[in-house]
Amino acid sequence: MEIFLQEHPYILQSLQLATTAVLTLALLLVVLRVERKLLKKVLARRKNINLVFVERILRFIVIFIAVQWVVMSSPLTQPFGRVIFQGTTIIGAIAGLAAQPVLADMICGMMISATKPFDIGDRIELEDGTAGIVKDITVRHVVIQTIDTIQRVIPNSKLNAMMIQNMSYHTTTRSVHFRFQVSYKTDLNLAKKVISKAVKESPYTIAGQAGRGYTPVYFFAFNDSSLELGVTVYFEPVYPSERVKDDINSRVRSALIDAGIEIPYSYVNVVMSGEDDGTVEAEGKAGAEGKAGAEGKAGAEGKAGAEAEA
Repeated sequence: MEIFLQEHPYILQSLQLATTAVLTLALLLVVLRVERKLLKKVLARRKNINLVFVERILRFIVIFIAVQWVVMSSPLTQPFGRVIFQGTTIIGAIAGLAAQPVLADMICGMMISATKPFDIGDRIELEDGTAGIVKDITVRHVVIQTIDTIQRVIPNSKLNAMMIQNMSYHTTTRSVHFRFQVSYKTDLNLAKKVISKAVKESPYTIAGQAGRGYTPVYFFAFNDSSLELGVTVYFEPVYPSERVKDDINSRVRSALIDAGIEIPYSYVNVVMSGEDDGTVEAEGKAGAEGKAGAEGKAGAEGKAGAEAEA
């Protein structure tokens, strides 16, 4: 057997390469599994975008080192490894040009991780209208879950260039401003009390400022056909703003209706006119009937006069 292996060194080198690859893969899986469990424990206490991004970078580095170790451990693959991992200037330039999008995403990911315009679990809205909760960040992209539970995957380079509105940034409360329309004949004091009571009865609303209670209802404007009232509602960041809007709008509508307060709305009367419309036809019919009546009356009077004279 030894003589055979000496005569065919490639078989021995292949066996050594396979053994090294299997052992390295097993060790890599163990390291990644342990690292993942430790990260989950840390994120369970506090989700942090820096930890998530660093974990992705470390995983990439560990996998890269493992692949390089396997490739460079055998004479069979060492020439290939030198070309790939050591390379020349030309190969490096070609690889750099081909990897520009990847490098841009990685660098922008580092910038996002360093500046922290948002964190895992924050509710954000982008300038293109995309809104949702940040679920994850990787070396190349950020995952945002929208209101309809669709996972939006946005490259880091694209996200880093956008204006971001973060509804959870450095705050323990969030707020939504509501505007309500009532008719001109409405008692404003009554309308304010009704709206304020409906807001306070919502399970989502909280006092806006400590010691000051809920925000009062204000009279904002005279509109063309309504009076405009407004109120700012505060709620905890754990609740989606859509749920709060639905609850407040439903409660205020029902409260205004129960109090007999009119909610005005715009409507349009469509008037169709022309020579062939129903009005012209009706007038024409009336004229014909009048003419016939006049002729009948004249004929009757003439006949009666002739009979009397005779």
